Amino acid sequence: MTTTTMTVLETERLILRRITQGDAEFYLALLNEPSWLRFIGDKGVRTLEQAHASIVNGPLAMYERHGFGLYVTALKADGTPIGMCGLIKRDGLDDVDIGYAFFPRYRGQGYALEAAAAVQAHGKSAFDLKRLVAITNPDNHGSIRLLENIGMKFEKMISLSEDKSEIRLYAYQY
Repeated sequence: MTTTTMTVLETERLILRRITQGDAEFYLALLNEPSWLRFIGDKGVRTLEQAHASIVNGPLAMYERHGFGLYVTALKADGTPIGMCGLIKRDGLDDVDIGYAFFPRYRGQGYALEAAAAVQAHGKSAFDLKRLVAITNPDNHGSIRLLENIGMKFEKMISLSEDKSEIRLYAYQY
């Protein structure tokens, strides 16, 4: 299967496509990026073998269950994967949420905002979502700014489990 058949969304500068097993090196690098570890959490993925398993049990399983998941976000110009952005159905949240993570060298150029706005619109057009949420750490100021820029409003502090610290919940009503 080619990546063009896996394309979910295109923006002016980006292609958002389903992740494949061929993306394991990219996935491994992103999951071990210091900002991922700090703001999203350590998934314990340290080898290509673990990355393959994580892709199967994470994004691929979510595509099967819900028809959506995290998408590889790549530059339209040359196909370079720069991060991930997509819709996620998490345990502990009633609503679908938007998630994203980008390599540091691609931040501050509007790519995350471009991808998130496209995914937000896709949630309504493809899945008829009535509400979209997002979660972020209270000290992740870049993420908070992005969520506010796509029209999401802070709703409340929540904890996804008893052993986790509180995070900020944002919501968007379509």
